[in-house]
Amino acid sequence: MSEEQTFEQEQLVVFEVGDESFGIDISLVQEIIRLQPITEVPRAPMYVKGVINLRGKVIPVIDVRERFSIGMSQETKATRIVVVDVLGNIVGMIVDAVSEVLRLATDSIEPPSNIVGSVGSQYLRGIGKLEDKLIILLDLDKLLVEMGANLVGMAEIA
Repeated sequence: MSEEQTFEQEQLVVFEVGDESFGIDISLVQEIIRLQPITEVPRAPMYVKGVINLRGKVIPVIDVRERFSIGMSQETKATRIVVVDVLGNIVGMIVDAVSEVLRLATDSIEPPSNIVGSVGSQYLRGIGKLEDKLIILLDLDKLLVEMGANLVGMAEIA
């Protein structure tokens, strides 16, 4: 391993959904907001909770728990909407809690494997290993592109 590889790091926003810790690249995160009233959109998939008005912009909101079949969300004081910008699409993701922002050495990230049963491996970039836990690294490009057909035009419908 070269010295250069040792110092390569990714900066992640880590959030909790159920018993799992997920991480996404911090550069995709626009902001993290408290849960707010969501306007339902008729005939949307179950994991699409609806839309919110964020400073004059209407954005779709998905429930990460339902998207990955982790169970029904229960609103708590820690529940947040992580607003992300992926490929020019602004989307809100409901998560149980945002736990931290951290730097993870790229050499401590392993390719996706079958050890994670709650999330389809096609949506994973890898598994980040920390001393005391594993962080599932989501590939939001793949996840949101697949959902894109369901999210396109949702803001116009509302």
